[in-house]
Amino acid sequence: MKNKILFFVLIFFLSFCFFVLFKSLDSSSIYIPEKTEERNLPEFVSTELFLNKQITSNEIFSGSEFYILNIWASWCAPCREEHPQLMELSKNPSLKIIGLNYKDNPKKAKKFLKELGNPFSLNIIDKKGIIAIEFGGYGIPETFIINKDKKIIKTYIGNLTNDSVKQINSILK
Repeated sequence: MKNKILFFVLIFFLSFCFFVLFKSLDSSSIYIPEKTEERNLPEFVSTELFLNKQITSNEIFSGSEFYILNIWASWCAPCREEHPQLMELSKNPSLKIIGLNYKDNPKKAKKFLKELGNPFSLNIIDKKGIIAIEFGGYGIPETFIINKDKKIIKTYIGNLTNDSVKQINSILK
């Protein structure tokens, strides 16, 4: 009798474990924001990476038709992969590319740009990651296209590719 009860408890426990495992495999843990386009630009104050001076979002986003804000860090491997695409985009004189250096060591960030080239018109520091969150970012790299009306019109999650560059160039026309 004792063996039968132990057997049923074991079967129940294994069934429960199987059910929990099956349910966890069925659900995705990847978060994708519901709306990634046509949002207002958040207002913020940051520090410029090279000059170490305070700058506001209103000062950064003025005088250009289109802007790209790229969230990056020297410790981010995909940021290194996408860097050639940013260098390619930086050749467009009508585009202002702003780098948002995310939770990084400023010395390492400067070294990164010295080694690979600096595609950014301006680099600002996001030491605590708060500005990235205000933009709706949840990982790096992440790239936002912003129009002259200070509206985020397109978001690229993950590293930019050659196809992304083609899409961006078509948006800028």
